Amino acid sequence: MSFSPDEVRFLTAHAAEIDEVAPQVALTSATVFADRKLLDAHFGGYARAAMEAIYARRLSEGKLPPGWLADIDAAQQATPTLVARVRARRVQAASPRLVCDVTCSVGTEAHAYDQVRWLGSDLDHARLLMARYNLGDKAWLVRADALEPVVRAPGTVIVADPARRVNGRRITDPAKLRPPLPRLVHTHQGAPMAVKCAPGIDYSEWEGLVSVVSVDGGVKEACLYTPDLSEGLSREAVVARSDGFLEAVTSADPDEVPVGRPGTYIVEPDGAVVRAGLVRAWAARHGLWMLDPYIAFLTGDRIPANYSGFAFLEDVPLRKLKAALQSYDAGSVEILVRGVDVDPDRLRGKLRLKGSRQMGVVIARVGETAVAHICGPRERPGA
Repeated sequence: MSFSPDEVRFLTAHAAEIDEVAPQVALTSATVFADRKLLDAHFGGYARAAMEAIYARRLSEGKLPPGWLADIDAAQQATPTLVARVRARRVQAASPRLVCDVTCSVGTEAHAYDQVRWLGSDLDHARLLMARYNLGDKAWLVRADALEPVVRAPGTVIVADPARRVNGRRITDPAKLRPPLPRLVHTHQGAPMAVKCAPGIDYSEWEGLVSVVSVDGGVKEACLYTPDLSEGLSREAVVARSDGFLEAVTSADPDEVPVGRPGTYIVEPDGAVVRAGLVRAWAARHGLWMLDPYIAFLTGDRIPANYSGFAFLEDVPLRKLKAALQSYDAGSVEILVRGVDVDPDRLRGKLRLKGSRQMGVVIARVGETAVAHICGPRERPGA
């Protein structure tokens, strides 16, 4: 859902009253009728808009500043602050005269560009009204189509975040994004660009840098940078955490690592590293090696600081896993799988473990064989 311009004007004019009512609105399936009755009493014909604004604010916690106004689609697509800062650092490193955010929505990323001038444009009038409310009177905002450039000045970097959801449903085809990715790139051809995309799209034909970013273990996006913003790189994985931890591995890093038997620990790289195809580079950085040249499980004599892993005990054929776990008095087990057609939840049910120990199992195809690596519980060494 989204708001009409009239609804946005109402919501901004009654923001203080909405803030007062919001704690009384649970927004659960059990309270939906009571919530709507309460909002009807306060806001009449604008009750639906008030309900969506409250829900969107809760969806965007940790992604948007407190008190910002957004609709549900904008809240779902909003870039987490940590990710916006990662992108802004790369863009600002090019020393642009202006950053033009051609799909600025409600102004999500404006504050990340604290070193250069930022101009936001969007075709949606209601979104621009929300951006004006969120950013204040001094923000540069203009209503414009992302496929009709409003700035052609030298030194301008184009930033875009095509809509990947319509009425809450995800769009996976780049040609069906809003605006379509191929048309967006063609429109701004020749200008430096940073385009935010979903991490699951096929970006194998992109000529610049593909930067995959995760936050607190969850992969959030793949950003496509044109060659003039890529510093000669083709791939990058950025691992960011709320506690301030940040690590980047790139296609320029050494990636020669051996393949061999399990060491003291088994480690699964962060999802950003896997999605970016930089498992070998990350392994080389941390002195790890691979269990199989094509499977993203690593092993070594220690767990890299700020990551997690499992102390390796023994490996057995998959058919002998249940008996082996019983011999360890396993009662609960965390199961990781790569390269083998095994559903962890279904397998866990079949094991019917009744012991007392927490264990870990890493199932991987090694060569042509499915191997179950029995481990201790997940360990998380500090920095």
